[in-house]
Amino acid sequence: MSQLEPTNYSGARFLTVAEVADLVRVSNMTVYRLIQQGELPAIRVGRSYRIKSEDVDRLLAAQYQSAG
Repeated sequence: MSQLEPTNYSGARFLTVAEVADLVRVSNMTVYRLIQQGELPAIRVGRSYRIKSEDVDRLLAAQYQSAG
């Protein structure tokens, strides 16, 4: 049995894949692809994913800077 590292998620706002897709204006498949490629950290809850809103902000900021 593996032990989970304690992580402080208090105050974190979690979004669904559909909410992230709507916010960023991409398809759900694009969000799933970003998760699978490791570009967008996500937590698996049952058969679905939850993404911290600050991780979405971080991804967008990185993309904005690299588009320069």
